[in-house]
Amino acid sequence: MPESLRAAIRDVVDFPQPGIVFKDITPILADGKLFGKSISLLCDTLGGAKIDKVVGIDARGFIFASAVADRLGVGFVPVRKKGKLPWKTRQTPYALEYGEAVVEIHEDALQPGEVVLLVDDLLATGGTAAAAVKLIEELGANLIGISFLIELAFLGGRAKLAPHPVHAILTY
Repeated sequence: MPESLRAAIRDVVDFPQPGIVFKDITPILADGKLFGKSISLLCDTLGGAKIDKVVGIDARGFIFASAVADRLGVGFVPVRKKGKLPWKTRQTPYALEYGEAVVEIHEDALQPGEVVLLVDDLLATGGTAAAAVKLIEELGANLIGISFLIELAFLGGRAKLAPHPVHAILTY
């Protein structure tokens, strides 16, 4: 079934800028069977481990992480871009290709010792996911894995997430 997911992903050349080949997941989202299968495969990355919460990264990661949380019957926690969360937050900066960005999490979103899975749609350079990992660890939660629908392995993002287990359903 991962090959049916791969076949549904559309390459969009020169988006969002020249030289980039964007992996468009919207055809998966539009197909109930494929979307459901993607959620099942992301849940399977836990290998049966029990968790308390799923953390998702703004914005497409919310789609997958919240569905995984629902499927597992656990809570969902958003990691958002700076200024988007309405409560007291903890934040961390991370490097972009040109400049810097900041992500944040509610300071009471995770309790020390809670077992969490981090989910996002795509692993590229790993900067955003590494920032989310930092926030999870600062709150004292136990991150048992990081799962992505897609990994662009040639960008080396997995190395920034060590020593945490990283799982990708599709690798390019």
